[in-house]
Amino acid sequence: MGAQLRVYRQKIKSAQTTKKITRAMELISASRIYKAQQRVAASAPYSRAVTRAVSAVATFSNVDHPLTTEPARIDRAAVVIFTSDRGLAGAFSSNVLKEADQLANLLESQGKEVVYYLVGRKAVASFNFRRRESVKQWIGGSDLPQFDTAKEIADAVVAAFNTDYADGGVDEIHLVSNRFISMIAQVPEVVRLLPLEVVEGVETPDASEVFPLYEFEPDALKVLDALLPVYIESRIFNAMLQSAASEHAARQKAMKSATDNADKLIKNYTRLSNAARQSEITQQISEIVGGADALSVVDDQD
Repeated sequence: MGAQLRVYRQKIKSAQTTKKITRAMELISASRIYKAQQRVAASAPYSRAVTRAVSAVATFSNVDHPLTTEPARIDRAAVVIFTSDRGLAGAFSSNVLKEADQLANLLESQGKEVVYYLVGRKAVASFNFRRRESVKQWIGGSDLPQFDTAKEIADAVVAAFNTDYADGGVDEIHLVSNRFISMIAQVPEVVRLLPLEVVEGVETPDASEVFPLYEFEPDALKVLDALLPVYIESRIFNAMLQSAASEHAARQKAMKSATDNADKLIKNYTRLSNAARQSEITQQISEIVGGADALSVVDDQD
């Protein structure tokens, strides 16, 4: 009984230590979610302005640009996967990897070759474990994205897009990342980055909004040359910000679940420990009573 009691006490101590760690990580993630949401909200006006400018130039100029023109044949597609650098975030990274696998299967069924660009240690570790190849990798800073990293990714994918297929280039580029919906829901999302899909149509402004009249100088082609890299960088950076906010939310949810489970373990092991202690006390009392009865019998015989 004494050995069993020591085992239960050791398990209770381990569960309490685990609870302190998971509770601390839960609070850290909760504090970082607000900052991540602020960064996403701060980037939204700039992203909308760039998107509107690119749409205006591409729609009203009738200029054929390599980044906006659908190629006659698509032989190779690039998939950029955004995961986390750290674990303990539930199914955050695995959901993105599953979505990327489904996208790759779809593209391969269409006769396209798929190449990968990986962002985050979890994606790199998964590809290394499964012995799959990737063109380029970026690790570090998934929970606090930097624009310089987004620019590096944008430069790499645009360079691949502008390279001929025979020289290792790609014909289209897809982004796979988690989109932050709420503290409860983070949804894997697939976005085709290049070539741009410009939907032609007539927009109707709100009562308090007046659409600007665009004048392209020196010409629409040069304006597109300047705008499109900025647009691609902003889209990639926004995907990184969304992924970071989703990562913090997923980690907070996972750590809260781990803390609750640690509480349950502590209660269960405490109950078992009390039962073992009670059994030990009962056994000791029984031994004392038995010894006393034996002594009284000896005295009576004398």
